[in-house]
Order: sequence, then C-alpha cells, then structure tokens
Amino acid sequence: MQIKNKTLLITGGTGSFGNAVLQRFLHTDHFSEIRIFSRDEKKQDDMRNLLQSDKLKFYIGDVRDYASVERAMRGVDYVFHAAALKQVPSCEFFPMEATKTNVIGTQNVIDAAVVHKVKKVICLSTDKAAYPINAMGISKALMEKVAIAASRNADETTVCLTRYGNVMASRGSVIPLFVNQIKAGKDLTITDPNMTRFLMSLEEAVELVLFAFEHGNPGDLFVNKAPAGTIGDLAVALKELFKADNLVKIIGTRHGEKLYETLCTREEMIKAEDMGEFYRIPADNRDLNYAQYFSEGEQDISLIEDYHSHNTTQQDVEGMKKLLLKLPLIRKEVLGEDVAQYPG
Repeated sequence: MQIKNKTLLITGGTGSFGNAVLQRFLHTDHFSEIRIFSRDEKKQDDMRNLLQSDKLKFYIGDVRDYASVERAMRGVDYVFHAAALKQVPSCEFFPMEATKTNVIGTQNVIDAAVVHKVKKVICLSTDKAAYPINAMGISKALMEKVAIAASRNADETTVCLTRYGNVMASRGSVIPLFVNQIKAGKDLTITDPNMTRFLMSLEEAVELVLFAFEHGNPGDLFVNKAPAGTIGDLAVALKELFKADNLVKIIGTRHGEKLYETLCTREEMIKAEDMGEFYRIPADNRDLNYAQYFSEGEQDISLIEDYHSHNTTQQDVEGMKKLLLKLPLIRKEVLGEDVAQYPG
C-alpha cells in the first residue's frame, strides 16, 4: 500500500474484522491514527486494555445516529464500514432493526464521509445480498444499492464495496458453536448436512478489502473466489480433528436460511472482470434516460451461471481439516498453541 501516516476509521471496529485489520496495520506506518467506532463500550475497553496503543482512538456511537458518525469522521482519510446486524435469525424477527443499521446506517456513514471529503469508503457486504431471501440479506442488498447510488455523485470520495461469504470462526458462526458442543460432549446440531457455504478466513476477508482499497473505482463491487463445502463434512472434519465421537442431530433449516449461498448473480457475472483471485463487478452507471442506450446482445444471459457455493471448488473432509488448522481458534484448541485470538 502506497499510503503513509493517514487516518483510518473502522465502523463496527471491535468485531472480528476490526481486530484482524488492527493485527495488520497497528504496527505499520500506513496509518498514524486508527479510529474504532462502535456502540459497545465494554468491547472498546477490552480492546484498549489488550492493545494499549497510542495509535488507537475510540469513539462511542451508532451508525444509526448521523451526529455521532459525523463527529468520528472529522479528519479521516479512509473508512472501512463493517458495522452491521448480521445474524440471520435475529434480523428475521427484527427486520426494521436490520434496516436501520444496515441501510440507513450505511447512508449516514457515506454522507458524513462525503461532507468531510474522505478519500475512500469500503463498505462490507455479504453473499446473502445476492438473490436475498432473508431480512439480513435484503437489508445488505439495499445497502449495496445505497453505496452504488452514492458513488455516482460523490466527486471527492470513492465509494466501493466488497462481498464475501461466511468468515470461518467469526463471532456467531457455526465453527465456534460446533467446538463448544464437542468440548461439552453435546450433540452437534446441524440444520441440513447438504447445505453448502463458502469457506473464507478472516485474513482473506481483510485481503479482499485491501484489494478494493487499492484498486476500487467508484461503485465497484469486489468478490473473492472462495472454496466451499457442506455443513455435514465440516462437522465430520471437526470431530476428526478433536478425535471426538459426538452424535450429530439434524435440527432443520432455520428462519431465512438457504441451501447454498451466491456470491455473484448471473446478471453480475456477465459484466464481471476476472482479476485472478477476485472478481470486479463495475457499477451500472447508466442514467434514467434508458432510451439512449442499447444492448449489442453479445452474451446470452441464459448461458451464464451464478457463482455460488454449490458450483465453486468443493472441499472434502480432508481439505476442510487443512483449512480449519489455519484458524487461531482451532490451532489453540487442537494443537494447544498460544496463538492470537480475535476477541470480536
């Protein structure tokens, strides 16, 4: 990265992603100040005591409240917008809360960034925003639309996005649940053993955001090419790593869950640019005067396939074990290593 001594703001900065970003940048000279913006004072205090860095500045606030966002945005050069409500069942029962945080909160962040002439805002989205069927995905899909619409008019601020799948071992995900169930001798509760999910580490999520940071044009959406696997094989892989004999209990699909997740829709794949490990999906920058545009019809949309967790590279049990052994949580629990943990 060709930047030095800049100020970075991370919304939702006490979460898993924020902690991973700090592991990457806290001891470099890219940023002379890193601001952590969130509403949880305990997590901020835990982070402050754990890291004890003069480079870190903490701001209590909520992305739903423009005034608190605006105060934190003063003097900022770059923003990683990670604040979100992201638990699928919770958002199903409280869809307006998801809307307030994920949609209105994102608009507040972008508006404040534009006012203070922030150079670039990276908004973090999810695979559940592609063909959304649940409130969390729908709110994130609308968040993407808000960001892309804002990017068309933000002359001095570049707004772009990343979209990625489930981050392995992040807070509230299935891997910590399975680990706790194994250690407690309980049945492993599986919704559907044939359900597939993308397999992505926290470090890979950070790499995707940094790629967007360096290469993003206004309205660009970046997606990383990730392998996937079934929930059933994931449970088997964890049981083998822990040498456990816990029974598996099928509990059925939860509110709003899909059999597989889509990272790029076929409509997006038509215009996606293959950048090696990533896809870049440029914004549709036509205006409302559609009559002046026409299509050459070079590609038949019916021949294009979505990029989803059923048709990407599939990991078997052995492949999953190799991926799992890269995770700090698993290395600590299985190998007894004293490795860095992300408290988010």
